[in-house]
Formats: sequence, structure tokens, C-alpha cells
Amino acid sequence: MSRHVRSFALLAAGLLVAGAAAGCGGSGDKAGHGEGKGRTQPSRSSPPSSPRGSDKAGRAGTLPALPATLTSQRLDWGRCKATDDGPAPGSDWQCTTLKAPLDYAKPGGETIGVALIRARSTGGSGRSGSLLFNFGGPGGSGVSMLPAFAPDYAKLREHYDLVSFDPRGVGASEGVRCRDDKAIQGAESVDLTPDTPAEERAYFKDAADFGAGCARQAGKLLGHVSTDETARDMDLARQALGDDRLHYMGVSYGTQLGGVYAHLFPGKVGRLVLDAVVDPAADTVGHAENQTRGFQRALDNYLKSTGQDPARGSLKIAALLKRIDAKPLRTSGGRELNQSLATIGITVTLYSQSSWPALTRGLAAAEKGDGTALLALADAYNERSPSGHYSSQGHSQRAISCLDDKERPTPAEAKKRLASFREISPVFGEFMAWDTAGWCHDWPEPGQYATPEVSAPGAAPILVVGNTGDPATPYEGARRMADELGKGVGVELTWKGEGHGAYGSGSTCVDSTVNGYLLEGRIPRDGKVCS
Repeated sequence: MSRHVRSFALLAAGLLVAGAAAGCGGSGDKAGHGEGKGRTQPSRSSPPSSPRGSDKAGRAGTLPALPATLTSQRLDWGRCKATDDGPAPGSDWQCTTLKAPLDYAKPGGETIGVALIRARSTGGSGRSGSLLFNFGGPGGSGVSMLPAFAPDYAKLREHYDLVSFDPRGVGASEGVRCRDDKAIQGAESVDLTPDTPAEERAYFKDAADFGAGCARQAGKLLGHVSTDETARDMDLARQALGDDRLHYMGVSYGTQLGGVYAHLFPGKVGRLVLDAVVDPAADTVGHAENQTRGFQRALDNYLKSTGQDPARGSLKIAALLKRIDAKPLRTSGGRELNQSLATIGITVTLYSQSSWPALTRGLAAAEKGDGTALLALADAYNERSPSGHYSSQGHSQRAISCLDDKERPTPAEAKKRLASFREISPVFGEFMAWDTAGWCHDWPEPGQYATPEVSAPGAAPILVVGNTGDPATPYEGARRMADELGKGVGVELTWKGEGHGAYGSGSTCVDSTVNGYLLEGRIPRDGKVCS
């Protein structure tokens, strides 16, 4: 959990395992940072699109033109290989590497590889081009995720080649790893809601050490993994795929990426769907407040579903967390469940209503002194395997989001906000307030802007989908995204549902509206509501 909240697609497989464990009984840095305004992925010279320190990303025309060796490159598609996150996909899938400039301000200089994956359209002559996916994070591996979720897109595949990618600094695209597994597990003992000066010092020292590790591992790449640069990679991929316009589905952080793309390349916007929308108007503190409200809103809905009063139920959970802070719980595997991991275990179940029973079991066991179930849920969020290996997704998330965000609240400013955040949520407030200062504390690269620029005058209509029960990207952000895209561009669709994201979550209304837009170009009425 953090200013960026992980897309539920990135958590689903782990939750299935964790849910089973719960029934029986930091990602790569600090456990618990996720997606919303985006936190997760990989020495800076000048920023790619605007003078360092400016508040808004610039337009595409402010940079030198790319050489033909990049814009006319031919992609050499072949069989996909296994990745750190899973085995090789089946024969339907092809993989390749796109060559992109490390620094778009120096397009003739050093290049990096961006990993792509695709499944060709099943529609034959009815093919409409490519449909590019980003599943969120930031830091999520599209190369790993798209094959896993492709069955949900079978209808879309009749018309499009399904394509995804590992953004720069992620997975097979020069992925950043800032700590080894032993150091990651050791950092789980750091209290993410420090109560004493000693705990505060440990918290911020751990944050600084993590950034230093990223700088050592990633080198100059650490200054070139921004959302702006990834959006430019997407346009380069569009050209290499042979598409005149970009057709795209972005989820969670992928909505921020899609909005930035539309701003930089409004004339190249095809059919764009932005689902589970990051609020483009929220700064660091505003985003943390949004997420605190979103997770508390989801927790209230969960408590109501179990017949509890939300206010009393929340205070009961907060009291449980305080007891765990004083005395961590035992688990069947020998590790302890501390307050930070318990909070993460609660958080992850709020991404989907289908995970609420796992939360019930986890809380009940914790009340009896057994932290096994909540620890399994926290491990799912932190992408820790049973063998103790952690995914690097959280490393990439942090590198990307801290490079994007130039606002760096101080520890003193975070402490002053504790009371206001507790008022929003007695369960998540302290966690999120400290995170405003801890996430990018002493980061080795300066950030680029306070909020991303997503205005896209002249772009084709973009479908913006919000879910009223979304904990990680509260639905209010969808209206703000539609407004900031511009009049006649942003078209809002609202679903009165639960969980992170709307498409493919069980609403025939949402799915048919999105499919009608992507497959037939049918633009719904702005403000349409699916209940």
C-alpha cells in the first residue's frame, strides 16, 4: 500500500494461494507499498520532456526526433522464454525486444531493450490492429501477466493482437532489483508506523538504504524509468507494430500511463480504456488521503457485509493491530506477524470482494493469537514465494514513482499529519501518513512533477472507467481524469461495484460498454452508470 496501489491483476495468483492458507488456519523494499498514484519499479542528467523541477510533463515536440534506426526497426518475434515470475507461456505467444533510447533527449545515444509479448488475433481478416495492455504497479510485468489473463480478453482477441510489455526498469526490460531476499525479509521487521524516536530513525534509515541500493544496482538507468519515458516507449512500440494509432487498455497505474501518453501524443490516440483510475490532480499527500479513504471505505463495506457497525468494527481492528505492535503473533512457519505485516494482510483482501472471507478467517485467527493466515496474505501482496524469494516488482514500483514525483514531504511534516490521517481511518491512517515521507525519503534521483499532465486536446474520445467501491484508486479520480483529459475527450463510465477495477469483474453492463467501444467504436454517454 502506498501512493501507488498495485493492480488486482498483479495480486490475484498470490491471493489464491494465500486464501487457501488462510482457510487452514515489503514487496522488495518495505512491505506494503502498492499503486494509486503509483509506486513500484528502475544518475540523471536532464529530464526527458521538460526542465527539471517543472510541475508538468511537456509535449512530444520538445525533444529531438528519433532516428530511423529506431522508428523503422523490425521486431524479431520468437518463442517466449520462462521468466523469474513463471514458466514460458504456450505456443500461442510470441516475444521480442524493442530497442529504445535510454535518454529521449539523446535519441542517437545508448539504447535499452523493452520486452514485448503478443498473441495474434483470432479474427483473421477482421483484425483491427494491436491492443496494448498495462496492468498497473507501476512495475507490473505485462510479459508475465497478459498470458495469465488472456482468457478474459478472448472477445477482444477476435479483433486485435493482444500485446503487452515490461516497462523500462521492470522484469525482462532491464528490471531493477535493489535488495536481495535476505535483506528484504530483514526489512520486514522495520515498523512502518514508528512510535518512538528509535523506530523513526530505523524507518527512515531503511528508506535511505533502499534508495542507495537502487542507485548501486541500476546506475544511470535509475534516472530514466519515468512514466513519461515509458509513454514514449509505447509510441515507439506502436510504430514498430505497424499501427497508425495506439489502442490501449490501462489498469490502475496504467491509467496514469495512458493519460500521459494521450497528452504527449494526442494525434496518435486510437481507442483508449482507462480502468481503476489514478487521480491525476492529486499530489503526494492528496493521493495518500485518497487511498486512505478508499481502503477505509472498502473496509466499512466489508464490515457491513458481516453485520458489524463499521465504526466499532474499525476500532476493534485498530486495537488488534496495536496489540500486535506490542507483541507480534506466532505463525505456523516460525516467522512472526508484526503490525506492519498484519496491516498489509488486511489491505490485500480489500482489493476484491471475493477475498473478504479470507479477511474474516485471518482476523478471527489473529484474535486467538495465530498470525499464520494474515502473514500468508501479506506474503501474497509482497510477492514472497514459500521458499522465501521475493519478486522485484516492488523495487521497480518505487524507482518509477519516486522518479515521477518531485514532492518529498519531510518526516516532521508526516508527523504533523498523523492526527488528520487517523481521523480518515483508524486502521490505515498512520500507515499512509508515514508513507508520504518514507516512500521516497533521501531518494538518489530528483522527481519530475507534482502531478502528471494528462490534458489531450484534439485526441479521440477516451473511455474512463471508475468503480465506486475501489479501495486503491477511489472512483472520484475517474471524473477528475475525464475532466483533465479535456472536453470531448474524457468519457466517464461508473460501476457501482466492489474491488479494484471494473472490466471483467462481473458487470455485463461494464463489459458490454467497454467491448462496444473497443470493437465497434461506440462511445457511451459521458456519465453513464452501471449498477
